[in-house]
Amino acid sequence: MALLRAYLTEAIGEPVELVSRRTYQEITALLVAGQLHAAWICGYPYVQFKSDLDLVAAPSWHGKPLYQSYLIAAADRPVDRWEDLKGDIHAFSDPDSNSGFLVTRALLAENGLKPEGFFARTFYTYGHRNVIRAVASGLAQSGSVDGYVWDVTREMEPDLVNQTRIVRRSEWLGFPPVASPRALAGDPRIARLKAALTAMDRHEEGRKVLALLRLDGFVAAEPALFDTIAAKVDTVRRFG
Repeated sequence: MALLRAYLTEAIGEPVELVSRRTYQEITALLVAGQLHAAWICGYPYVQFKSDLDLVAAPSWHGKPLYQSYLIAAADRPVDRWEDLKGDIHAFSDPDSNSGFLVTRALLAENGLKPEGFFARTFYTYGHRNVIRAVASGLAQSGSVDGYVWDVTREMEPDLVNQTRIVRRSEWLGFPPVASPRALAGDPRIARLKAALTAMDRHEEGRKVLALLRLDGFVAAEPALFDTIAAKVDTVRRFG
């Protein structure tokens, strides 16, 4: 995003390159290997690689660094409980996504179930908007999606999102954070990045970026913010 790169370059005082990859795994691997100074990642890989990563900041949405996972289905489908999705073709976002995979996987595990036994078939779309598109088009009968993405996409593409409905909202969970390799702890560039992110809402160019992202700003975060996600990882691991 050009606006974000321009803001960070000015705020940090040196050129910033933004890198994107198709999957969460690719970005996480680059980050843990120290090939990136920082990355905006999901809470699930943060928990998995917590010993290798430091938190830089977390987005604030509606006043808190929290979001939810939604289970969605077609808008005209009369389902009111997650149990009604049994036997569906189900769309997940990414195998390393908290809201687009882990939350649903943990919900099933808590009830003695696995995706392959509950759903008729599952597939990954590698994008939350793609999950919405899959359900809206009928390619999938239900899907697991980031609630922030669903809500923001509804503002921007109501004709698409209104073809789907929310069947279940998860509890509130730590919003996907910006993290850096622990090997770079003390690096002044990371400190400048953190300052730039947490001051974004106080600068005109920063506010333009936040408006596009529909975020309030970025705040300093503690690892405990992701304890609920860590508990879901443990639930899935114990269930096998």
